[in-house]
Amino acid sequence: MPSLKDLRNRISSVKATQKITKAMQMVAAAKLRRAQEAAEAARPYSQRMGAVLANLAASVDGDDAPRLMAGTGKDDTHLLVCCTAERGLCGGFNSSIAKKVREDARRLQGEGKDIKILCVGKKGFDILKRDFASLIIDRIDLREVKHLAFSDADAIGKKVIALFEEGAFDVCTLYYSEFKSVISQIPTGQQLIPAADETTSADEDNGSIYEYEPDAGAILDDLVPRNISVQIFRALLENAASEQGARMSAMDNATRNAGEMIDKLTLSYNRQRQAQITKELIEIISGAEAL
Repeated sequence: MPSLKDLRNRISSVKATQKITKAMQMVAAAKLRRAQEAAEAARPYSQRMGAVLANLAASVDGDDAPRLMAGTGKDDTHLLVCCTAERGLCGGFNSSIAKKVREDARRLQGEGKDIKILCVGKKGFDILKRDFASLIIDRIDLREVKHLAFSDADAIGKKVIALFEEGAFDVCTLYYSEFKSVISQIPTGQQLIPAADETTSADEDNGSIYEYEPDAGAILDDLVPRNISVQIFRALLENAASEQGARMSAMDNATRNAGEMIDKLTLSYNRQRQAQITKELIEIISGAEAL
């Protein structure tokens, strides 16, 4: 049984931890609003760009379409781009994305495909290297980035395009966590290369016909690489909001658990202290009666 001093030290330690988790919860809550607004603002732009590309692709013959949109015509080698956070203490946010990447990698390997993994973020790399260390071709570190900018995503996009031009892969899939709410973040896999066919209900409803200047092929040559960077930027923004939401929820649970532990330890401390006082009183009374 722990001594009174041990219990006091344990209570003090848990209270210090509770202060830290409470502070982290408040910081995450403060960062969440701006991250959520940025993620929600990026969605319409990325969706409309996908719709424009789909409209353009419909007017271009398959042989004339850019390679980034048409692909290589094969699906033998897959590049999995895993976007996670640089820091932990955010519940199952990082592990849920890595789990989806792991499941898809094993499924593709079972189908006889070659797998390559590009990790964006330290935590995803730490998780995936346990099972797929030999398949990880590179890791992109964003720890020094205080505020995400399009230039950060554009650098990743250019790296992916360069790998494609070298013939390193046939299909590229981007993995991230889509933000729904503080308690709900959905791990998502989005195909980047070849470009997935995206349409919007608005385009289907109004049946609009667009004329492009210059020709559709020239526009696609410029828009398709930019679309890859846009989709990566959106994924990073979704991840930023999801990370703060998951951290806020995890730290709230940790704070409440610390409070419950403090109550239990305090109760044990008081009981043991009362028992010790009672024992000393019995010894004093017994000694007095013996005289």
